[in-house]
Amino acid sequence: MDLGIKGKRALVLASSRGLGLGVAAALVGEGCEVVITGRNAERLQAAADQLSASGPGRAIALPLDFAAPDAVEVLARESVARLGGVDILVNNTGGPPPGPITAVTGDVWASQFETMVRRVILLTGALLPPMMERQWGRVLTLASTSVIEPIAGLGISNSLRSALVGWSKTLSTEIGASGVTVNMLLPGRILTERIGEIDRANAERSGKSVEAIGEAARASIPLGRYGTVEEFAAMAAFLVSAPASYITGTAIRCDGGATRSV
Repeated sequence: MDLGIKGKRALVLASSRGLGLGVAAALVGEGCEVVITGRNAERLQAAADQLSASGPGRAIALPLDFAAPDAVEVLARESVARLGGVDILVNNTGGPPPGPITAVTGDVWASQFETMVRRVILLTGALLPPMMERQWGRVLTLASTSVIEPIAGLGISNSLRSALVGWSKTLSTEIGASGVTVNMLLPGRILTERIGEIDRANAERSGKSVEAIGEAARASIPLGRYGTVEEFAAMAAFLVSAPASYITGTAIRCDGGATRSV
């Protein structure tokens, strides 16, 4: 299928590794010009070089710490300067520390809300008006299936990512006629470094081995395995594509059927 986004300009947050890098790779593969971001400048540039070499699109490295005070301003300004504009915004933030929700302090709540919620909303607001003027744009926010079915030991993620669900749905309704779609993509257990971190945390909490935790997790997934980054990224690429122009205001799961609700 021709996704119709060759030449489109995209900004993908937190994209030096994991799901963000996978989505960036899929968009470059569709011929997009993609700004990728991350704190580690060396790793980010290596990723950009590799993506650009694979083509047919191009990746541009923009090293940046999303927790920096001026991160939103810098991202909005520099991504537009380097691309000439942004047609596709993929919001993605690193996972917060796992642990019981009762142990989270006020300072941690505040700092995690700032980077996981407030700055995502502000960055989207900064890049949205030109999309609306052009009558074409895509806003895709990566979150977690925990917004549907809370995951034990991930209290911060369960809480703060859920705030983005209400925001995304409200935004999609308000700007629906503008030609800009607003959606969310919810990963379940996709095989990334983050899943390894979660499995290790669950092992420590339960006293079981990491292998036993992984085996139990795979057994709970109807497909019987973890998903791949490529599978997840393919869905992300479709949701920001031209053929997906009638999909907005929704949150789509990519979890192998693991979430138990309909």
